[in-house]
Amino acid sequence: MQESPQQLLHRIFGHADFRGPQQAIIEHITAGGDALVLMPTGGGKSLCYQVPALLRTGVGVVISPLIALMQDQVEALRQVGVRAEFLNSTLDGESAARVERALLVGELDLLYVAPERLLTPRFLSLLDRSPIALFAIDEAHCVSQWGHDFRREYRELTVLHERWPQVPRIALTATADPPTQREIAERLQLDEAQWFVSSFDRPNIRYNVVQKENGKRQLLEFLDAHRGEAGIVYCLSRRKVDQTAEALAELGFKALPYHAGLDAEVRAANQRRFLREEGVVMVATIAFGMGIDKPDVRFVAHMDLPKSLEGYYQETGRAGRDGEPAEAWLCYGLGDMVLLKQMIEQSEAGEERKQLERRKLDQLLGYCESMQCRRQVLLAGFGETYPNPCGNCDNCLQPAASWDATLAAQKALSCVYRTGQRFGVVHLIEVLRGGEGERIQQFGHDKLSTYGIGKDLDAKSWRGVFRQLVAAGLLEVDAEAFGGLRLTDSSRAVLTGKQAVVLRKELPGKKPRERDRGPRTGVAVQAQDLPLFGALRELRAQLAREQNVPAYVIFHDSTLRNIAEQRPGSLGELAQVGGIGGTKLERYGPQVLETIRAQG
Repeated sequence: MQESPQQLLHRIFGHADFRGPQQAIIEHITAGGDALVLMPTGGGKSLCYQVPALLRTGVGVVISPLIALMQDQVEALRQVGVRAEFLNSTLDGESAARVERALLVGELDLLYVAPERLLTPRFLSLLDRSPIALFAIDEAHCVSQWGHDFRREYRELTVLHERWPQVPRIALTATADPPTQREIAERLQLDEAQWFVSSFDRPNIRYNVVQKENGKRQLLEFLDAHRGEAGIVYCLSRRKVDQTAEALAELGFKALPYHAGLDAEVRAANQRRFLREEGVVMVATIAFGMGIDKPDVRFVAHMDLPKSLEGYYQETGRAGRDGEPAEAWLCYGLGDMVLLKQMIEQSEAGEERKQLERRKLDQLLGYCESMQCRRQVLLAGFGETYPNPCGNCDNCLQPAASWDATLAAQKALSCVYRTGQRFGVVHLIEVLRGGEGERIQQFGHDKLSTYGIGKDLDAKSWRGVFRQLVAAGLLEVDAEAFGGLRLTDSSRAVLTGKQAVVLRKELPGKKPRERDRGPRTGVAVQAQDLPLFGALRELRAQLAREQNVPAYVIFHDSTLRNIAEQRPGSLGELAQVGGIGGTKLERYGPQVLETIRAQG
């Protein structure tokens, strides 16, 4: 009698129950159906193809664009006794030949492969001679030409359906808005596939957006509450990555840079340290992170504005994959908006592509400036309605105040018009506040009717007005005029008094919330359990060093916390702790029990 999915889940992975739609997806794929799975990061997508691959005859072939993710997943699977391998450019000829032989003689349960290798005649020929359980297409949004991670090779994966029509296919992604979802199904010929769309909500992540004043100082204030914890800091430029990593390292953070301008060996070494050491802060461009499977990332900080809501969601989704509390912090200002709009206009992309990128940026700006619950706005971008305020974002925890800014908006728009629609915000604020700078005299702007009419607001408030007017489409950035601002068609209704303007009130910088100054554990651990939890972490670190693998592939922090709370006294009791399957119980159980006894 064949093992049930639930029995296999408990025996191999040590979990008592499936989460959300996992069981329905697994039963559908195991029965031979195709599926399109949309599930948030940390939602358990991998099990949706790993379990069917183990239940069906043959090898599960997983197409992944990311070498780091392949290696992580294979190491984690080997820990639970699954026969898993990968084929990618990191293997030498002898190692690749060994994997190919194992494939041909049926000694593999799962094989991870990059799309470029899958599409070679040699590999397709190997598959022709091997029984295949299923094809899993991970990071399926890479097939979308309009997405943020387009990979040309993904378009050619239709060969799977054409060459092996009887083999089920499962396409999975955590970041796809409704148009991208439809494009995935169309491009991969998943016409008859069943769609499984989970909520995109990550309830454990706290979202926080701050207006940029002094970005470096603001970042340090934020990170001070996260000392000793793993996290990612995203910057727009390589230079800023290097400067930020260096500054954090000087202040005692274990901070490392990552961007495409670094030597490949340095990048690989830094990524390895991030994955395998505790408390490393990776400062990176968006070249880093896709497919990173590290569960205990406690924060993701953006020093600059991302390019789209999709990109922001994907990047912040790298925090809190273990389900424990995590923070997403975004610091942005008008300069970010100007720079990104200039980048769009000055790119060599066609007008259709530029129009799409403008819409995506405007959608993100709407999120940043919204006074509504962040989670509601974010999920709406993925076609999902979140019924009530979440209570776990800055707008819910400290509701923003609004003010009737119609008169201020009229002054700002009028100043833009009278100065010739070619100056940036710094100069415009100087004019409005009656400054005496050399450029004001040079251009005769002290003679304008708008000179000095804005003395009632300070410079910070005016920056907020201009930033929000750009975000609202009442002003636009002239890419050819070095970021100068100009009126839009929508400006007229405000200038003529036909449209009121309500803006978000600029608040004084918020102090980061106080945090318990006890030991940084990454997960919430009761005080009486901390000594045992610490001892278990030391055991895990020792085992990880011996095997040269990341600590989390042996046990997650949450598993160690459960052990510390339950203090099992036998292998039978230890087997009841979530996350400990048969292989881990046999391999590590005696040492875990010994550690518990030693702690009394």
